[in-house]
Amino acid sequence: MATNKELLSKGIKYLAGALPLLFIGPSLIYNAFINKQNVWHYLVLGIGILTCLSAVYLMILGLKTMMRSLFND
Repeated sequence: MATNKELLSKGIKYLAGALPLLFIGPSLIYNAFINKQNVWHYLVLGIGILTCLSAVYLMILGLKTMMRSLFND
């Protein structure tokens, strides 16, 4: 059972892309809730939620790709 190195590196790249989004998303949501008096409150909140959802999506995609590279379905 050999490991497909190209797929493994692709999965690691997906996980590396999700890592900064895991920190940026919650900080944007926190910033939106702190600045409720600002006009841009809902826009910043929406961007924060989309950032968190994209981080989760990239993590799932990266783990799925890594499992496919390790176990050769």
